[in-house]
Amino acid sequence: MDNSKKTDEFYEKLKSQLYDTALWPSEYLYKFIVLSEGSGVNHIEALFDNLGAVITTTESKNGKYTSVSINVNMKNPEAVIAKYKDVAENVEGVISL
Repeated sequence: MDNSKKTDEFYEKLKSQLYDTALWPSEYLYKFIVLSEGSGVNHIEALFDNLGAVITTTESKNGKYTSVSINVNMKNPEAVIAKYKDVAENVEGVISL
């Protein structure tokens, strides 16, 4: 199975879970990990700009990685998934949790 099919299946499963566990619109917590060096954190913050998001960052013990947590009100599971895809396409080396 190729990666794009696995990715599509992952997002379909996530969408179903999100509809089952929350009433929409709802608060959603995104978590990402990026290398501390570079502009990954800034790119992620820019993608959530003007959404009223609360963004917190934490550097790893050795300072190599930064975790980015974003709490934001999203209108539906499709919007949640669209934002995950937006981050994946625009931030090099990002890990979505």
